[in-house]
Amino acid sequence: MSVDLRRDAFCGKISVCNNLYQYGIPFTLTRLHTCDVESKEFETDLKDFAAVCRVVKGLRSARIGAIGARPAPFQTMRFSEKILQATGITVVPVDLSEIIGAAQRMSTDDPRVRQKVDEIYAYGKVAPSIPREKVILQAKLSLAVEDFMEENELDASAIQCWESIQLNYGCATCLTMSMMGERLMPSACEVDVTGAISMYALALASGNPPALLDWNNNFDYSRDMCVGTHCSNYPRGFMGQEVEIGNLDVLGKTLGPERCFGAVKGHVGPGDMTFFRISTDDGRGKIKAYLGEGEFTADPYGMDGGIAVCRVPRMNDLLRYITKYGFEHHVAMARGRWSAVLREAVETYLGWDLYVHEG
Repeated sequence: MSVDLRRDAFCGKISVCNNLYQYGIPFTLTRLHTCDVESKEFETDLKDFAAVCRVVKGLRSARIGAIGARPAPFQTMRFSEKILQATGITVVPVDLSEIIGAAQRMSTDDPRVRQKVDEIYAYGKVAPSIPREKVILQAKLSLAVEDFMEENELDASAIQCWESIQLNYGCATCLTMSMMGERLMPSACEVDVTGAISMYALALASGNPPALLDWNNNFDYSRDMCVGTHCSNYPRGFMGQEVEIGNLDVLGKTLGPERCFGAVKGHVGPGDMTFFRISTDDGRGKIKAYLGEGEFTADPYGMDGGIAVCRVPRMNDLLRYITKYGFEHHVAMARGRWSAVLREAVETYLGWDLYVHEG
């Protein structure tokens, strides 16, 4: 504490923050008021702040593809483009027929198609009963969607995944969506645009492939557990283990399995997870969201498709909040614990209404 070596960072930080507050400039605090700049604590703060910056910068300029029309019964998938645009999020729509037409015009001998077929076989275990022709069909669809994403500089997408694509083209979209998600270009089911944005936020925060799940089933009589499912389009990295690629089970029963190749099946491996969901509250003219953490468990569950057995503390309270405030049945999840990053991004910089569920 000599005259030459003394520092006043303790009160200096208070003064800097006072000035930022006066000028209305948002800022992020370190966990400790002061710490060594070469310490592990400061390194963690910097990494988390970088993640916050990725989320805020990414969402303020996000471009989301809306591929096709939402299934008519799914009024839960309605949203306001105008409210999203006011925060910097652009929605780029395309008719599903344009994607189907682009896929149908591709030659089976196209080197890009052959390469994509190889990628599919390397991505997971394709069921032996699946003819190669179905894999080729899926490869062409994947390329058509990827071309649309690239041409329009899109970050994520929401796709009309049933039942037009099965009836008019002959395969499912799930595998295409899963493989894009693995490359951190999330893709949401049933043209759930705000679900896709929720997934993209998790991808930006975590660097891990997110997935979109239904809050679907209770788990026996446990009030802190439930089962999240989809058909599914879960990325391989989200599954946390090897995946099987086959036909959609539920739609396959009604549309015929020969039209429904492309489901990524398996049980999600155990581990920590973060869940996040945004929604446009059109009546109030705002974006609202909820956020929390839990875990995937290794408990078995006798369902087909993509299965994630989830444990969330005080889950009944969370479900009461979701239902009372009109959120959708879909939720985005990613591996790891990222709620602190997303909370800081949303509350400090984006200004959305946020409920943080805590155990």
